[in-house]
Amino acid sequence: MLTGNEQVDLIVTGGTDFSRQVAQGQLLPLDDLLQTHGQDITKAFQPEILEATKVEGKIYAIPSIRDFASNTNVLMRKDLLDKYNLDASKVKTLDDLDPILETIHKNEPNITPLGKPGASASIVDRILENSWDILGDYIGVLDSLDDLKVVNLFETPEYEKLIKTARRWYEAGYISKDAATSKESAVDLIKANVGFGVIQKGKPGALAQTEQRVNTKLELINLGKQITSTTNITAIMLGIPSNSKDPERAMMFLNLLNSDRDLINLIDWGIEGKHYVKVGEKSIDFPPGVNATNSGYNMRQGWMFGNQLLSYTWVTDNPDLWEEMDQYNRESKKSAALGFTYNPSPVKTELAAITNVVRQFQSGLENGALDPEVNLPKFNAALHAAGIDKVIAEKQKQLNEWAEKNNKTGS
Repeated sequence: MLTGNEQVDLIVTGGTDFSRQVAQGQLLPLDDLLQTHGQDITKAFQPEILEATKVEGKIYAIPSIRDFASNTNVLMRKDLLDKYNLDASKVKTLDDLDPILETIHKNEPNITPLGKPGASASIVDRILENSWDILGDYIGVLDSLDDLKVVNLFETPEYEKLIKTARRWYEAGYISKDAATSKESAVDLIKANVGFGVIQKGKPGALAQTEQRVNTKLELINLGKQITSTTNITAIMLGIPSNSKDPERAMMFLNLLNSDRDLINLIDWGIEGKHYVKVGEKSIDFPPGVNATNSGYNMRQGWMFGNQLLSYTWVTDNPDLWEEMDQYNRESKKSAALGFTYNPSPVKTELAAITNVVRQFQSGLENGALDPEVNLPKFNAALHAAGIDKVIAEKQKQLNEWAEKNNKTGS
């Protein structure tokens, strides 16, 4: 629609799509429109969140208000924890999982102790994304959230320790032997009664929502504090394309998506009495005789549509979910690079070569199938040959320029 110059007034954007659309002039700068028709948007956001969306000092899209932070948590089946008298509360680090995983593996031969958080994710994927500011991609990450130094993730001691843990679990049989190639997630395995646990992204509501998907009780353990980076914020946004015939009206509607409770719930859940009924001041459920299969309007896509904090919660969620989410966002550890958007165009040739190297090694290392002692040095040698040093230098240069322009410094 954008390249064909079709009429479109709002578009969901984020990640690399957003960077490309801004670079190609496909999205309108919104600063003036926000002043004239978007006053409720500016009221709804913490200033640093809107700041994080800026490219060259201008706002080109408005994030949906959802989880702007994430941490790592472990979810495990409660029935099996109880069966073997396992105390999940003792788990403070990844190493603390070993005795639990060992017990499940030893006593439940048909159960996979640890599955992947997603079909294309690795066993340790969520730990990676919740431990570093990945600065748009993993090819050059912040050495720490408190400074502005870009390093090669795959040469950090933390990464080496992580993949050695994955290897230990793999060799012990806690991870499926085909984890690197399988498309089955932990949710698939637990739902089919052949899985036990998963290391996944944490946020308020994650436990109840996952329990609903797998239809069994789970126990949740948090590992580490929640963090916020630019990537968290800019992953899902709404922008006004240059094709829009009436940007003012589009901004008025975008403003309502961040302020009008009736509109948000109409889009999120449908028509009251037909698609949902209220079962409390904040909670809703299906009407009698209606369920997910015959509702006619059961998208569950509220994270895309403006201010999710204005939405009703589903009956299976905590009625105070959105208050918890707001507090979770505000209490998160913010990256020193919050607001920096990386432009990969100057090193696209090197990135293409690096992508091929990553495909060759990353999944095998992070799912335990490849021996880190042998393959991690090979991985990094191939990354250097493909040009990762040039990419990191370019990312550092852009970050330094951004920091100077915005008076930002690390600790």
